[in-house]
Formats: sequence, structure tokens, C-alpha cells
Amino acid sequence: MRLLIALLLCLALPVHAEGFISRLLNKPVPGGVAVVDLGTGGSAPTATYQGKPVLVVHEEARRWIAIVGLPLTVKPGSQQLSAQDASGTRNLSFKVGSKHYAEQRITLKNQRQVNPNPADLKRIERELSEQTRAYQSFSPGTPSNLLLDKPVNGPLSSRFGLRRFFNGEERNPHAGLDFAVAAGTPIKSPAAGKVTLIGNYFFNGNTVFVDHGQGFISMFCHLSKIDVKLGQQLSRGGVIGRVGATGRATGPHMHWNISLNDARVDPAIFIGAFQP
Repeated sequence: MRLLIALLLCLALPVHAEGFISRLLNKPVPGGVAVVDLGTGGSAPTATYQGKPVLVVHEEARRWIAIVGLPLTVKPGSQQLSAQDASGTRNLSFKVGSKHYAEQRITLKNQRQVNPNPADLKRIERELSEQTRAYQSFSPGTPSNLLLDKPVNGPLSSRFGLRRFFNGEERNPHAGLDFAVAAGTPIKSPAAGKVTLIGNYFFNGNTVFVDHGQGFISMFCHLSKIDVKLGQQLSRGGVIGRVGATGRATGPHMHWNISLNDARVDPAIFIGAFQP
């Protein structure tokens, strides 16, 4: 009888105990994060998803995991990750579930922020190219922390993934989190990192990109003031700038994007505020 109970307990257990990072981050839905087990080993494997390098860290007992950003456009179902280590290359499958995102309707007085003129479009194209290059960068360092601090203390006003309608016209989904805080509130870096891009952009206003390592990147926009310089190394909690309403904004708020392997994902996952 004791042998039978022990056998049943063994069968009920997973192959390995899920670590803290996996429990925190594994939200495999469009716009979410998939944590993929890469096995154990003395040196870190590398991994790619959709041809782009992926963040790899280790959990308990030197078990390596890939932390994969899933774009909002990914289809639910089976996805593949390519992993490489001393033994060769493997293709690992993981499942992506579904998630419904609500709609948000916004009225803007400035019609050019809805339908830009030809000169605006040229500027937007140039600015998009700059930001795309920043999102695609992949530095070798491991992030200082994956359970992130909030950049500001305040309630969430707009969640990630909302289907957005400006003056009744649908535009790109909301790619970050908005915090309802007053103008001038200090914005703090949620993890250590390097300032890789600073700009004043048509839609984003005053903007700062911070690279936390291995394609794990924060973007902060609509700032009233920028307090950092390009190339500056920030410690966790270092002040980046001040909350504002520059660019396409109806009022002061803090907008924060998180990107993993060039996929914009829900920052709420990293602060324990994800809603399935």
C-alpha cells in the first residue's frame, strides 16, 4: 500500500519543480511571455524565436530557461523555439493560449494625431526606424532583476493590448501600461540598465529607452522632462525623468512599454499585476 501511494505521488509531481521566475512570468498568450525549459548544464545555452535571440537565465539547480516574448499577432496553438548548446541544436515546442483584449475609445482635439499630414508621416517613418533599431538590440548582460519595480506609484489607467479607437478610427493596440499620476512625478528605472535611445517623437513625445540586457528593454514616453543622457548606466531605481503629456496624450500619465526579443509584451506580468 505504501509503495502504491509513493508511486502515485511521483506520478503527480512535475518533471522538475517550477521555479519562482517561471511562476511569475509564464503567461503564454498573445502579448504575453512563454517560459521554456532548456534543461541543465554548466554553461548557458542560446535560443531563438522567430529568428530573433531570446533572453536565457537559470533557475534553481542550474536549470536554464528561455523567457520568450510573444507578439500580439501570434496565433494560439503550438510554437517552436530553437535552442543551441554544446550538444547541438534542438527545436522545442510550447503552447500559446488565447486572450481577449477590450476596446478603448479616445477623443483627440488635434486631428493630426489621428490622421497625420504628409510631412508628419515622413517624420513618423524616420522615428519608427530609430525605435525599431533600439527594440532589436541584444546586449549580452543578464538583467539585474525580472520581478520589476513599478516606474511610478499610482493606479493603472490603461492596460496593455487594448484595441484603440482615436476619434472613432482604429489604430494600433495599446503596447504598454499607463499609470494615472501627476505631471512632474519622478519615473524610476524598474531594473538596472543602459540608456540606448532618447528622443522627442510625434506620437510618444519625450521618450527614453533603457536596455536591461539580452533584448529585455523598457520604453518610457510622454515625459515632461528627461533626466538621463544617451549611454548612461542606470541602477535599479535610478530616476529617468518626469511624468508629462508630450506627444499623443490627453493628459499627464506614465506610459511604459516592455519588449522581449523585439516583441512588445504586457508589463503587468513583471509587476505581478497580470489579468488573464
